[in-house]
Amino acid sequence: MRIVVDLNRCQGYAQCVYLAHEVFRLSGQEALTYEPNPDDERLLQVERAAAACPVQAIVIDRLDGAKRGEAS
Repeated sequence: MRIVVDLNRCQGYAQCVYLAHEVFRLSGQEALTYEPNPDDERLLQVERAAAACPVQAIVIDRLDGAKRGEAS
């Protein structure tokens, strides 16, 4: 799986950090960092984090052609 976060859209609400802290982290007060290629066993956590993002800034590419959490 590959994750892309639109950092221009991200507002630092950190819902993703609470739901998938192994993948998403806040550096400093509002700078989000993340693991762009987390293990597939984290898929459910990452899907929940993407769904919880108030601004829908997280896109998940499952590398099998299916995309989830499309930012529009």
